[in-house]
Amino acid sequence: MSTTTRSRRSRRNASAMKMVGALLALFREAAGYTQKSLGEIFVVGEQQIASIEQGRRPLKMDLAEQLDQLLDTKGALVAALSEMPEVDLIPLWAEEFLDREREAIAISSYENQVLPGLLQTEPYAWAVFRSRVPFYDEDTIAQLVAARIERQGILQGKNPPITCFVVWEPVLRAPIGGREVWVEQLRHLRACSELPGLMFQVLPMNRTSHAGLNGPFVLLETPEHQRLAYAENQRGSQLIADPDEVAILTQKCAMLRSQALTPEDTRDLLDRLLGEA
Repeated sequence: MSTTTRSRRSRRNASAMKMVGALLALFREAAGYTQKSLGEIFVVGEQQIASIEQGRRPLKMDLAEQLDQLLDTKGALVAALSEMPEVDLIPLWAEEFLDREREAIAISSYENQVLPGLLQTEPYAWAVFRSRVPFYDEDTIAQLVAARIERQGILQGKNPPITCFVVWEPVLRAPIGGREVWVEQLRHLRACSELPGLMFQVLPMNRTSHAGLNGPFVLLETPEHQRLAYAENQRGSQLIADPDEVAILTQKCAMLRSQALTPEDTRDLLDRLLGEA
């Protein structure tokens, strides 16, 4: 998969994904396969086939081609993907990132605008979404906040991923949402910093140079040990699988971790900020 940029508007529009999933389920059953047996043939697993059929995960073109050949569907799945309306193609990249995040065995990120979504409290997330321009209505914000908080369950699971978060110090000090929201957020970060396998580091603002000047990014490692990257800007997002591009961001991440405070010194900074609050 190449580096690709997509707009984030209408992030969840599942109609076309559900249509393709329903076609796959129909063709699979007609050919006499179960989700498990089909997943075993393509080494993707029963759960991935189920997610595609339910419209929760996009069907990739290369897998569609293989399924058309196995199920003797005369290219129907490939045609469905090829003719999928652009309005429905837009959310697939964000959806794929969220799917990969849920199953990742390692997550690393650098943030210089807001705190990582996986570490935000509910009031802080509300404040972030209320700051958006153009403005969201309250119902939309409620849905977005609920989805963000639900994502955080991966940190509390039975086998949570190894996670590393590097955050620029001004982000930590910014009282997004007001003083009470900020203090609650600091307490939450302090508690998260004690979670097994989670490393939270602050990049001091007195650094005269650092490796994150080009902006925030996230690195993921899948259970198959594929390395992916995700980056956002003002008007779009990138899901990156090109090994050379991912390698560059991996090098940046390693440099940022060395330039940031240690996890222990970061906890001391959080304690000082809470003592001053």
